[in-house]
Amino acid sequence: MDSRRLVAAGIVLAILIAIGAVYLASPAPDGLESTALVVQGDKTLTGDTPPDAEVREDVAGRFTFESLLPDYSLGDAWGKPGEILALSGGILLMVLLIYGISRLMARPAK
Repeated sequence: MDSRRLVAAGIVLAILIAIGAVYLASPAPDGLESTALVVQGDKTLTGDTPPDAEVREDVAGRFTFESLLPDYSLGDAWGKPGEILALSGGILLMVLLIYGISRLMARPAK
């Protein structure tokens, strides 16, 4: 199998995983978000997350920003298709970025 087919197959597989992840992912916060809720005192280590729990990022003297695609979606109006588009777009953006960097690095030195 030549490298172009291998890359194309990898991209297709990544998109299929992104589509499946939207339907298989847990709606409960986990990882870093869950840890932040425990540290804030909004969740116990072994308890369920309260439905109104949110990670507070408005701490004085800290850097905060608004995410372009919060929770890997395009907003509530888009629903699951918006999540699929956000994940697929992110995958394609990273592929293009990596391709561009690899082309720059592969250029012969002058």
